[in-house]
Amino acid sequence: MAGKKSKKNKRQDNTIAINRQASHEFFIEDTFEAGLVLEGWEVKSLRDGRVQLKESHIVIHKGEAWLLGAHVSPLLSASTHIVPDRVRRKKLLLHKYELDKLIGGVERKGYTIVPLSMYWIKGRAKLKVGLAKGKKLHDKRAVSKDRDWQRDKARIMKHA
Repeated sequence: MAGKKSKKNKRQDNTIAINRQASHEFFIEDTFEAGLVLEGWEVKSLRDGRVQLKESHIVIHKGEAWLLGAHVSPLLSASTHIVPDRVRRKKLLLHKYELDKLIGGVERKGYTIVPLSMYWIKGRAKLKVGLAKGKKLHDKRAVSKDRDWQRDKARIMKHA
């Protein structure tokens, strides 16, 4: 029994970071899963959960997708021979047909590409990317009003 690992210590949730502001600011039409090109110190920081997607965005440049503005805080024990850049742009790894769909949505239909969440799959960092349309102020109010009504309705049904 000494050789077995405890299941209590193993994390079931592989999520690193979530961009909660994206669902508030945009209607998400389609989602894609992208790999990330990272440096060693960035991977260590991601494992420690030191990433923030709140102010990040994705741009298409010369047929490639790039993540800009994602804040990755370096660990104190990072290597001494490198100078970590906290908001370094990171290349996203997508299939050609996915890139074509994103480029078409942005150029022809006026969509925006937003990072939604970052998570681990088989030891590799992945980024969930959304093709989104911006919400107007009245849309945000309607969503908030609907959310409040659903909450009140559930409360009424519970007491009835």
